[in-house]
Amino acid sequence: MPDTTALITQLRALLMLTQTEEQIARIRVAQARTDAVRRELQQNAHHAAERSTAIAEQLRALGGVADVVTPAVGRLAALVKGTVEQAGPIDEALLGDLQLEHQLLDRATYLKVLAQVAREPEVERLAERLITAHSATVEWLTVVLAEEALGGPAALQPTPFQRVAGGAARLANLPVRFAANTVNRAMDTAQHAGEQTGGTLTTVVDDVRHRAGALTDAVRETVDAGRLTALRRAERVAQQEGDDTAAEAAAATRRELGDLTADELPIKGYDSMSTAQIATAVEDVTEPEELDLLIRYEETHKNRSSAVSAIQTRLAALAKEAVGIDS
Repeated sequence: MPDTTALITQLRALLMLTQTEEQIARIRVAQARTDAVRRELQQNAHHAAERSTAIAEQLRALGGVADVVTPAVGRLAALVKGTVEQAGPIDEALLGDLQLEHQLLDRATYLKVLAQVAREPEVERLAERLITAHSATVEWLTVVLAEEALGGPAALQPTPFQRVAGGAARLANLPVRFAANTVNRAMDTAQHAGEQTGGTLTTVVDDVRHRAGALTDAVRETVDAGRLTALRRAERVAQQEGDDTAAEAAAATRRELGDLTADELPIKGYDSMSTAQIATAVEDVTEPEELDLLIRYEETHKNRSSAVSAIQTRLAALAKEAVGIDS
C-alpha cells in the first residue's frame, strides 16, 4: 500500500493556506472599485470555501486526523496579514496576495505529482482543480498590479491607511529640487499677479507641491471645495502670466481631485453617451491616465457602475497587454 504521509502533509498545508485565501478575499471585497469586481471577489471567497471543504474531505478519506485547528490558524493568518499590510501601500499588499497564490499553485502542482505516484486519482483530480483555480487568480492579481503600475484606476482601491502609506513612500522618493522649483514657480506666478495671497497662496503652494510628488489619494480625499477654488484661481493666474508649467501643475492637480469639465475628457460628447456607447468609445483610449480621468469624472458626476466597469475593463486590457497576457 503506497505511503500517503506526504499527501496528507500537503493537504494540511493547502487547507490552511486556502482558509487564509478565503478570508483575504473577503477583506478585499470592501476594496473593490466596481460592483463587478465586488461580485468576483465574493465568488472567489465562496469558491475558496468550497475548495477547503474538498481538501478536508480528501484528508479524511486518506485517514488524516480531523483537524479543527488548521482552519482557525488560516483565518488568524489572514487577519494578521490584513492588519500588518495597512502599514504599507496597496501594491505591497497585492504582492503579498500574489505570493500566497503562487505558493498555493506550487503546492497543488506538487500534490498532483504525489497523487500520481501514490495512485490516488481522487487527490489528483482535486490537485488539477486547485491548479486551474490558482492559475486564474495569479493571472488576475498580475493584471491588477499592472493596472496599478500603469497609473490607472486599479480594480482594487487602497484603504485610507494604505493611501497615506503609498503617498508617504512616493513623497520620500521625491527629488527635492524638482519640488522646490515647482513651488517657487507657483509663488512667483501669484506674486506677479498682484492678487491677494495670504492663506489661499499657502493652500495653492501646498497643493502644487503635492502634485509635483505624485498627489496621493489621501490628499485627494481631504481636499475641500476651498482648495479646489484656490487651484482654479492659481491656474487662471498662471495662464494670465504666461507660466504654462505652473498652470498645468495646478490643472493636473485639479483634475486628479475629480474637478473636471466635459471638455477636458478624452472622449468628446461623453456626458450624452449611454453605457454601451462608452464601452465602445473607450476601446480607442490607449493612455491609462486618460482612463483614470474618465473614471474620476464618472464617479463624481453620474456614478454609473456599469460605465465605471466598462472603463475598468479597458484598463485591464491595457494591463494584460503590458504583462503579455492574452485577453
